[in-house]
Amino acid sequence: MPAISTASLPDIIFMLLFFFMVVTVMRESSLKVAVTTPQATELTKLERKTLVNTIYVGRPTEQYQDVYGKSPRMQLNDKIADLAEIPLFLEQHKRNVPEPLRGGITSSMRIDGDVTMGIIQDIKERLRKAGQLKVNYSAKQRSE
Repeated sequence: MPAISTASLPDIIFMLLFFFMVVTVMRESSLKVAVTTPQATELTKLERKTLVNTIYVGRPTEQYQDVYGKSPRMQLNDKIADLAEIPLFLEQHKRNVPEPLRGGITSSMRIDGDVTMGIIQDIKERLRKAGQLKVNYSAKQRSE
């Protein structure tokens, strides 16, 4: 029985490597606010990450405290934003989602445990006014 030729094996491996380098999505935003999410026991994983837009809320990290201060702030994508920018943020995300899937868009809020509820209520009110009714609170799995 003749031996199997392995001459094309490196070509296949490099094609696969190139394919995964092209289609892999890296983290889209770098955190400018410090977020330590609370722990919980009953969690549900979000199925479709493309339908999720994330809102981070926390105190600015040390390198940004000179610019934004030390009070809790909201981050949308890569920039610290005000409440008035939420509708535009939602609309930009909605444009990237195919029409039939737009009803499944969820806003996931990653909130630092030290942030007061007043800020969260203001964000939720803006989300409601913008028509975003599916809201998720991110948490870490509590080890028991």
